[in-house]
Amino acid sequence: MGERLREFYASLNTNAVFDAILGWSGRLLAALLILLIGWWLARRIAAGLQRVLARGGADPLLGSFLRNLVFVLLLALVVVGALDRAGVPTASLLAALGAAGLAIGLALQGSLSNLAAGVLLMAFRPFRVGDSIEVGAVSGVVQNVSLMQTFLLTADNREVILPNAKVAGDVIVNVNARGTRRVDLAIAVAHDADLAQAIELLRAIAVADARVQKQPAIDVAVVQLVESGVQLAVRVWTKSGDYGAVQSDLLRTIKQRFDADGVAFAKPWREIVLREVIPAEPVNGSPRLGDARTRPAGRDGKAAG
Repeated sequence: MGERLREFYASLNTNAVFDAILGWSGRLLAALLILLIGWWLARRIAAGLQRVLARGGADPLLGSFLRNLVFVLLLALVVVGALDRAGVPTASLLAALGAAGLAIGLALQGSLSNLAAGVLLMAFRPFRVGDSIEVGAVSGVVQNVSLMQTFLLTADNREVILPNAKVAGDVIVNVNARGTRRVDLAIAVAHDADLAQAIELLRAIAVADARVQKQPAIDVAVVQLVESGVQLAVRVWTKSGDYGAVQSDLLRTIKQRFDADGVAFAKPWREIVLREVIPAEPVNGSPRLGDARTRPAGRDGKAAG
């Protein structure tokens, strides 16, 4: 046994072993340096991106998400580079990671679509927290926007949670986007009402409300003539936050002033023409109900004989 060990040690090329150790040590050291320097650079780049987004007014949640995403992607590249420098075959590793990523992406397709939509909503900001919006058939005040969901509070105090993919893929109506809204009122007065008086009253009521803006100008116009009366339109501008209150107060004031000044509202009506019923002749001395047949009236309004 001792003889065999001596032969084995004698057959070893100590210089080759030493060179191999030095080679592995050098590659490992280079890989460690790549990891350390790459980690530091990835962290600095990601933090710099977040600062740039913050200066540009981007959403803090979006800035944090993009910082972490960029850091992870850069760190993954650094790890692959370090492994390659250490002599580890990376082609098969990248293929396995790609297949795993594809499988995960297919399994989380819905969640990833919500995530991507959340990033787009935070980047383009079609609405902000506190805005009143309409998404499809849902309307409410935005309470929070996360990477996956948007939270709305409805007028009757219900919380509605919408997936971001639905929000981004549907029509979004932002009521507060412009700061002001136009209040449209439809008022119908009777045909025999004093039209000039009605228009003057509507204009005076709108001018008297301090919440109604002077520009754009108040508009009161005749828009349609219908059977029941004359359709008037009142169009005024106010702040978005005052929209509901202004609409309600104007309608109440219009009703009170019209009643006080004798301006009649339009009422639905229908003209009914009654024809004279011809009495039936009695049969065998007993009376019977009138015949449903009618005879046309003459020009004087009486039934023809």
